[in-house]
Amino acid sequence: MEFVDRERKQIMSNIHLIDIIDIEDALVDSMGKDLQSLWPLSTKCVIYKVSERLRRVKESAYTPKVVSIGPLHHGGHQGLRAMEEHKLRYLKDFIDRTGESLKFFVDFVRKNEAKLRSCYAETIQFSVDEFVKMILVDAAFIVEVLLKSSDRKLLDENDRIFNELWLIKDIWTDMLLLENQLPFFILEDLFEKYNKEVLSEYPTLVQLIEYFFKFRMESPGIEDRWEEFSSGDFKIKHFVDLLRHVQLKPVKEHQMKLKKLTMPNVTELHEAGVRFQVSRSENLIDIKFDKKNGILEIPSFIFSAETELIIRNSLAFEQHHYSENYINDYVILMNQLFETPMDIELLVKEGIVENRFNNTREGSDFLYKLAGGAILDQYDFYFASLYEELNSFYIIPWHKYWKVTLHRWNAKLYKWNKKLHRWKEDLKEKYFTSPWAAISIFAAIFLFILTIIQTVCSVMQSGKAK
Repeated sequence: MEFVDRERKQIMSNIHLIDIIDIEDALVDSMGKDLQSLWPLSTKCVIYKVSERLRRVKESAYTPKVVSIGPLHHGGHQGLRAMEEHKLRYLKDFIDRTGESLKFFVDFVRKNEAKLRSCYAETIQFSVDEFVKMILVDAAFIVEVLLKSSDRKLLDENDRIFNELWLIKDIWTDMLLLENQLPFFILEDLFEKYNKEVLSEYPTLVQLIEYFFKFRMESPGIEDRWEEFSSGDFKIKHFVDLLRHVQLKPVKEHQMKLKKLTMPNVTELHEAGVRFQVSRSENLIDIKFDKKNGILEIPSFIFSAETELIIRNSLAFEQHHYSENYINDYVILMNQLFETPMDIELLVKEGIVENRFNNTREGSDFLYKLAGGAILDQYDFYFASLYEELNSFYIIPWHKYWKVTLHRWNAKLYKWNKKLHRWKEDLKEKYFTSPWAAISIFAAIFLFILTIIQTVCSVMQSGKAK
């Protein structure tokens, strides 16, 4: 009997061991398939999803309103789907203008499918046919928008896009978003297929882009930078890359250590004797301080919703793709300079800043929130020498000491007001989204107060009893 029991236990033990081996083998197979299915990382990657850290600050700055371009927002909210029919109409116009067949372009995009997919940081889940169709439709749409924008004779009288000014403006702003991009090479290749008789005034794609964006961009003083792109010296990755590059041109070595993390704002510098002038440079980051004469030169800047979109998406792309932090450091600098509405008002009077928000407080909040996505690298800061120069110059004259001190307290009070406003907004969003939620909160507070009163009364009664 004992022998039978031992035999049975041995058999059960062997069966259990086989089960474990089978489970382990199944796990190995499953994990092996997962590893084999990983899409290889590519050095050609140029289009990224915006990080959650940046998106949390202002999601609408990275999400298209009316048109999806590329796979990251394809088939998104209802407002994007309404544009799909218009995109197909523009594809038809594109094919008619080239004299080629639809099959020719489908085959052309299909040959570039792997290269196109490698340009996206995210793994694209669309099938080959879905992906090819989407890229062809979106690329033809963009090229047609650029062409029709430059030559109104090509517009149909019933065109539903250019006949509605608000719509073309929304399309333009959607084309500024990092997640709404196509690799530039596919636009160039499709543009080459045009019948050249159509392209009279603007024979190259870069010239069409220059007309379309420069005409609408609210960044004064950058006209000369477009020549670099027309000459082909700069390899464009997509529209966000182009607009980031067209606004800046480094004038010194980047790696510099920041000794002091703060600097005086515009009003404090003004109180200390600094004068402000509009820089003639077309370079956004070319900010210079003449210490001998106490003059700070700043390129003109427009506070507007469009400027915010360009800077936010340029910053997002820079943080993903480049080791240099020019836009990032510029945003940090501007946030330090324009700490309060008074700072903006001062430079508006000097003609350096044009504020298109409703008031200076909105302009100041715009920069404050913009800097929320920037990262200060103390050991590699482009404006480190400028910080040092302004900090060393900032010696308050004794007869202005109390005035500057009062301003500092006003600035601190303004910061606390902004924090209080954010707390109120968070409280409203979390707990006051509906009347019932608000009632429950007030009821809880009321019960809490009653509990405190009851406790106090109990303590007082026990004291009297003693």
